[in-house]
Amino acid sequence: MQTVMNGYRGLSYLVGLNWDWLFTLGTVLVGLLAGAFLGTQLLPAF
Repeated sequence: MQTVMNGYRGLSYLVGLNWDWLFTLGTVLVGLLAGAFLGTQLLPAF
């Protein structure tokens, strides 16, 4: 159990350090998905 808790604390520490990078990556992915969705919806109109 102690190993699991130490691993969880380590993962939490890494997420805390890389929070801005994860937010940026998520924003880019959402933008790409939104662009793909809009492209598939608008493509038949042309």
